[in-house]
Amino acid sequence: MNYHILKKDELDGFIRKLATKMKVCAPVAKGHNNFAFEEVSSAAGIALDYIPTILPPKKYFMPPREKLLDFDISGDKPRDTASVDAEKLAIFGVHTCDLAGIQCLNMVFSEKPRDYNYILRKENIFIIGLECSRYCDGSATCALVGNHYPNGGYDLFFTELGDKFIIHVNTQKGEDLVEGMGLPKASSAYLESLDDVREEKRAVFQNEIGVDQKTLAGIVAARQESKVWQEIGSRCVSCGNCTNVCPTCYCFDMADTINLDMKTGFRTRTWDSCQFETFATVAGGENFRAERAGRQRHRINRKFSYPLDKFYRSFCTGCGRCTRTCMAKISLKDTLKALVAESRSVSHGTGQYSSSSLPLSGDESMVKG
Repeated sequence: MNYHILKKDELDGFIRKLATKMKVCAPVAKGHNNFAFEEVSSAAGIALDYIPTILPPKKYFMPPREKLLDFDISGDKPRDTASVDAEKLAIFGVHTCDLAGIQCLNMVFSEKPRDYNYILRKENIFIIGLECSRYCDGSATCALVGNHYPNGGYDLFFTELGDKFIIHVNTQKGEDLVEGMGLPKASSAYLESLDDVREEKRAVFQNEIGVDQKTLAGIVAARQESKVWQEIGSRCVSCGNCTNVCPTCYCFDMADTINLDMKTGFRTRTWDSCQFETFATVAGGENFRAERAGRQRHRINRKFSYPLDKFYRSFCTGCGRCTRTCMAKISLKDTLKALVAESRSVSHGTGQYSSSSLPLSGDESMVKG
């Protein structure tokens, strides 16, 4: 597909035109160093330089709480009517880590049995990515999982070049939009400038853990009895914050609500968390993941080990949200470093491990500056 150019002072006009075609959501500031995707009608208030939003854009694909159907059991034959809210929507300013999260969810919900609520929403959402030229903060691990560069999953992708944006068009919907707005195509000089931006990023973004994804997956899989799990489990308060803000967590709970007539009602789907004590409780009261250490181990495996076997990619996008939102100050980066260090000590025959390898706060050596 083609590349086009948009002057920064024309961004407001771009957003206004887009808002006449569909609802537009973009990152806006929500207090000190907090951001959220919200509806906008112009470029005023849009944050172009922001750390990942409180909730990822998955909230538009899979709402925190949604009604799936209405039912009526009053007659001889029960009836139900599906309920799907799939309005046309454009999401502007999606970072590469969140684009990766959407790609992961696309794979999960496209598997049989397909989730048609998710699929219908996905087909109605127009995605506009925005490139990061430096680390959001020290919690990010996007270079570890290769999400510091754009890897698809968008209709348009914006990269800042001085007083302009160069826009990569990735879909026919994107091409139709930019051509309809009359945006000029990028010359070879702009493409060379884009190459320079990407080259500069190579020096900025470095693997934060020191091992590649496949090696890390093997380490996580081999450290099922690690003392690291007990250490972070002793600090975890099972609040579920880490999974609720994760771009790739998709566990949910289903509930039927009966109306007062005892004949009609509705079914809802609500986000759930593997970190809740009740999550793995089954009939008879048995809980096969009753300990917080086991739940933390499961979460890390679900990001770095299990999905590589099934989907051939990590389900951690490197966004750093789990670290930022953790009330116990558990850092994902520090946890991974401790697992790697323990694995190396065991392979060297020392067998030594100290909880001091897991500081209470994340490494802030790469804070935005």
